[in-house]
Amino acid sequence: MCSRFSAFAVGDADYLQRTWHPATRPRAIDLDPELNWYRLDVLASRGGPFDDDGMVEFIAYYRSPAGRGQVHERSRFEKVDGHWLYLHGLQLG
Repeated sequence: MCSRFSAFAVGDADYLQRTWHPATRPRAIDLDPELNWYRLDVLASRGGPFDDDGMVEFIAYYRSPAGRGQVHERSRFEKVDGHWLYLHGLQLG
């Protein structure tokens, strides 16, 4: 999760594509260059080295020309060939 947040923060769409599960991966990711992602709070997580699926609940904070904002999400991950891949997320709050 932290690596995906970092990819959003630096605008690395290729990394986001590589870490997105093939079953739900979009064809393209258009990142908004005016969003400045600056903080990630992980609220809860489930899944470890011996699990095949996991969950992360987080709040990610950003700044934009319109002001500050946040995304509160519960994300589901699945391990494929030993790598955790983002499956989907549910927006909260």
